[in-house]
Formats: sequence, C-alpha cells, structure tokens
Amino acid sequence: MHFDPVLLAARLQTMKAAGLWRDETINLHLQQALEHCPDKTAVVAYRSGQTTPTRLSYRELDNRVEKVARSLVALGVGSSDVVTFQLPNWWEFIVLQLACARIGAVANPVMPIFRQHELRFMLNFGESKVFVIPKLYRGFDYESMARSMLPDLPHLQHLIIVDGEGDDSFEQKLLRDDMPATPFTPIQPDDVMLLMYTSGTTGEPKGVMHTSNTLFSNLYAYAERMELSGEEVILGASPLAHLTGYGYLASLPLILNTTTVLQDVWDPQQALAIARNEGVTFSMASATFVADLCQAVEQGVAPAPSFKKFNCAGAPIPPIVIERAYRLMDLRISSAWGMTENGAVTVTDPARALERSGNSDGRPLPGMEVIVVDSTNNPVPLGEVGSLRVRGASMFAGYLKRPELNSTDEQGWFDTGDQAFMDAEGFIRIVGRSKDVVIRGGENIPVTEIENLLYKHPAIATVAVVGFPDRRYGERVCAFVSLKPKQQFSFEEMSNYLNSLQITKQYIPERLEILPQLPMTPSGKLQKFKLRDIAKNYTTE
Repeated sequence: MHFDPVLLAARLQTMKAAGLWRDETINLHLQQALEHCPDKTAVVAYRSGQTTPTRLSYRELDNRVEKVARSLVALGVGSSDVVTFQLPNWWEFIVLQLACARIGAVANPVMPIFRQHELRFMLNFGESKVFVIPKLYRGFDYESMARSMLPDLPHLQHLIIVDGEGDDSFEQKLLRDDMPATPFTPIQPDDVMLLMYTSGTTGEPKGVMHTSNTLFSNLYAYAERMELSGEEVILGASPLAHLTGYGYLASLPLILNTTTVLQDVWDPQQALAIARNEGVTFSMASATFVADLCQAVEQGVAPAPSFKKFNCAGAPIPPIVIERAYRLMDLRISSAWGMTENGAVTVTDPARALERSGNSDGRPLPGMEVIVVDSTNNPVPLGEVGSLRVRGASMFAGYLKRPELNSTDEQGWFDTGDQAFMDAEGFIRIVGRSKDVVIRGGENIPVTEIENLLYKHPAIATVAVVGFPDRRYGERVCAFVSLKPKQQFSFEEMSNYLNSLQITKQYIPERLEILPQLPMTPSGKLQKFKLRDIAKNYTTE
C-alpha cells in the first residue's frame, strides 16, 4: 500500500527541534519494559464468558508479539502493508498492534459494530492484506459475515479468526512456535503506523493516517497533563478500535511501562469489581460510562478506593455527572476535546476538574495550538463563538488517498468543523458543530451516508438526519422525512430497510418524524437548524 503523509514535511524540523517529535516507536518502549520490568503485568484481559482473565507479563506479551510478527512475515506481510483487525478489547488486539509495529506494517483497527456496508469500503480503500476477526462476539457471527464478503475484497489475502477452527484460526495461523526469524524492517518514527477511519460529512469514511511521532507527541503531553506515571493501572473499557482506546488505553500504558486492564463488554457493576480487584487508578471514555458507574454505586455496588481519575471526551459532560462521580466515588472527571485527526487537543487539569470540567472542554496540551476565527478567518474576541482551528505536533499526517480533504491552510491550521469560544484562561468550550455529524455515546454517526441510503427508498422524497438529546448517550438519531405522493412509511419499515443494507446497528435512526415538507430556503437549501430546534424538544424514556 502506498501512503503519502503530505502533512508531515512542513512540521518535521520545527517539531523535532522543539523535542515534541522524539523519533521513538512503540518498539522502543516495549524493549525498555523488557529490560527494566519484564515480569510486571502488562495486560489483564477480562473476557465475557470466561471465569478468569488472561494475564500477560511484559515478557509473556513480547513472546506472543514475536510469534505473531514472524507469522505475519511468513504470510507475506511487510512494510506499509495494511493489517485490519475487527476485535473487541481482547489481548489479541494489543498483540496485533505491537506485531504490526515490529515488522513495519500499518495497523488498521475497525470497530466491532461495523457490518458489511462499512467494511467492504474500508477493506478495499485501504487495500488490506490481512483481516482478523472474532468467530463470535456478543452473539454475532463475524466469520460468516467476513466469508460472505470475500468475493468483493480483491486485495485481501488472509482471513484469520480468533477462536476459529482449522487453518484460518488465530492460534494456527499467527501463534505458531515454528516460524523462523526472517529479516524485516520495523516501523520508523515518521512512517504511517496507524490507519483509522473516521465518519465525516462526505458520505464515506475518511482514512486518518498517524505516525509514531504524531500520535506519541500527544500521548506524552496527555500523560503530563493528567499526571500519569508508571504506577498507574489503566482500565480499558472504551473500544480499543477508537483513537481513545488505541491511544490512551492500549498504547499509553506501554509507553509508561504500566498495566492496562481490558473489559470487552461494558458492564458498570463488573467494571467496579475489576477496578477494586486490580487496583485501577485511571480510565478514559465518554460521559455515558461515568453515568453508568454512578448509577451502579447508587444501587449499592462498592466503588474502588484506588480509582481517582477519569477523562471524558466525545461530548460535553453534564455537570451533575461530574458532581455525582466525585460525591459517590471520589472520582475526579476531567473534560477533554479532540478528534481522530489530532488526538486529545484540550484537556482539563485534574486539580481543576471539579471547577472547570462542567463548563469547559479543557485547555490545549503542550505542542498544540488552538484559535477561534470568524467567517473571514480572523480571530474573534475572547468569549465570542467562532470556528475552531488547531495545529501542532499531534495533527495527523493526512487523509489516505484524499489530500484534497485535509482541511489545512497555508499556516497549517486545521479546520475542525466545530464551533467554540475561548475564555481568558485559554480554556475552550465546544458549543456546536458546523460539520454534519451526530455523536451518540461518543460514536460519530455518518449523517450524510444514512441520508443517502434513505433517499434511495422509493417512498421518500426528502430526508434529513439530526440528533436529539438523550440523558444516557448525549444524542440519539432522528430521521425527518417527507414522502412522495400516495406513499406511506413507518419506523418499522425504515429500520427493516436499513438493516437489509447491512449497516451498523448504532447508525440506524431511533426516531422517525414524517413532515408534509422539510424546511427549505427560497433557493431550495435544506434548513437543518430548524429541524435541530424541533428535535431539541424530543425526549427519550
């Protein structure tokens, strides 16, 4: 696969001279752990259906990484080849991530919620050579789904199934003891090491490219802001296939040479038990996770005395959740804002979490700059709302095959698509989004793609998908439609139709509103802001 990380060159000298790009890879940090703490627990993986977790020391982790790396090389995987893995929070995820770096391959984690519609595009667009999946997860047959897609995946050479049977199983194909050591080129600091798809407004996912330098510059700054050390025990409950999980719950513990504890199916009662048993000190996820933990404690589940810090990103945190978490669990919730293209850009200091997390999304991390501008790209006064731009060390290397969408100007400012204001202390507050995305429980919903699919239904004349408020998820998805003459359409019909297209379940609208006509400007442009105003009044049970 050919990668063109066009956004790197302009920053190379500046970032390295400033010490923000340290020219390190994850291979170095694993080697340091093997030298200084080989018997320290690296990964504890709690898996649904298993009575005891899998525990791997750094020595044992390295042993499995070496087996998988050699096996991948034997399968013909090398530098810049894409390895896609659609795995839950299992130890195999981390082993694959590290094995890719060891042989110079590009890791491409994709969310377990994705189905054929999304996966066909991603696997073909990234020219994935290997696809690793679970046989079953949460009752869904991933193997059957993947095999049904094989005729449509000309670049794919190997399908590998965790818990599979026969020659295609993870154990038989990748965890082999008989693979000889063969020459390979490890990932280099400015090589693309991560390809992660993000939903946008173009109707198709965009492939975000990161290098070790872009990603690790963010993780170093983040650890400093959140006051994290090698003594942490980090709970990985948010999906590892998001940048939140990949960066802060899977990669950061390795950089710190500390322990990550994985939970594959979210259950707040179990999460609290895990936190007590393992001595968890920190985690990062959306506010939904914190609200669930609070509810579990209110129902009588004991909190974890060691669990003191939590970072929330993905959507603003309701102040009441921050207050409840501190009162019930002595847990400080720090707010953050970021995106796949940049990682966490702004983070609230733990010491000021109670004061600022409910009214801001944090202040910029070292190495990152933010600016709020008007429609003419001039900075607006403090306190005034404008378009949020960012630039700096952790900005991505560009969109795969789509440099025209990189959204950067001559000065290197990246247009985030968000509306925000900045206060006198440099804290920002996101107040809306100019990009057409709904965020449901921290998951970006590709609005344009859903609209395009609904437009194909023979009963629908016009359609607009917007978010409406929800106490648990922050937003849910509502479809407004107008119908063609003499046509009928129902919520059940909409759900069945979208399911038949094999799209991700969480993308399907959870409310349908049929209007005689959708609001338009005199020129015929859809006025979505009017629909958002209507949807603000909707509630969920």
